[in-house]
Amino acid sequence: MRNLKQSSKGFTLIELLIVVVIVGIISAIAIPSYINSTRKAHRADAEQALTQLSQFMERNYTLAGRYDKDSTGTNIALPYTTSPQQGTSFYTLSLSTTTPVTQTTYVVVATPLGAQAKDTCGTLTLSNTGVKTPTTGCW
Repeated sequence: MRNLKQSSKGFTLIELLIVVVIVGIISAIAIPSYINSTRKAHRADAEQALTQLSQFMERNYTLAGRYDKDSTGTNIALPYTTSPQQGTSFYTLSLSTTTPVTQTTYVVVATPLGAQAKDTCGTLTLSNTGVKTPTTGCW
């Protein structure tokens, strides 16, 4: 005679659906948080690069007595133009064209690239007087 109480092996459809729903809820919370954290880390790298470029400009001013040219009289050029310097670039670094470099002023700019462009802080700047933009919680 056949045993009517055979034990089933595996998962029921309801159990699998519950697991899928739980994974979906966790993903809906975790993925945006992860993306925000990576954007924040890339922004911190760009802020560090702007600070280093500002120090480069100040060293040039010490040697040449001006920001716009180096000690040989050549127009100043930044030593690097991406952040980070190696690997995938998340920011382009440049001297501002809206506030051009003069003998006594400069503004270094970090413009976000690719997915980093969706960062709420957007373009970051640092001037020779130490003014940082945007000013609301991004630096």
